[in-house]
Amino acid sequence: MSEKKTTRKDIHLRVPVLPEEKAAIEDKARAAGKSVAAYMRAVGLGYEVGSVIDAELVGELSKINADQGRLGGLLKLWLTNDERFAGFDEATMRATIKAVLGKIDATQDALLELADRGLNFSG
Repeated sequence: MSEKKTTRKDIHLRVPVLPEEKAAIEDKARAAGKSVAAYMRAVGLGYEVGSVIDAELVGELSKINADQGRLGGLLKLWLTNDERFAGFDEATMRATIKAVLGKIDATQDALLELADRGLNFSG
């Protein structure tokens, strides 16, 4: 029979800190989405502690990427003269394509803003 590995942690480390250091550690743990104990364990063992903001940023960037893909696909349909758009007059098509290009530009601006926010956050 194999022995069962226990995950209970019985040993506690006590580290004296100043009140402002305690607050800073708690803030960093919260930003990483971890308890103080889990954060201190990860840092103490040399693991890189990711940020909740990083995960949120990746989620937002993924949504924007999906929007870009949808807009690009729609634009491709229009530019290939897809039969589904045969009933639209040329002026309407031009206006719609111009609007989609505007949305693509706005989405690119949003991507750049998020990327800047991520770079500014990480240091």
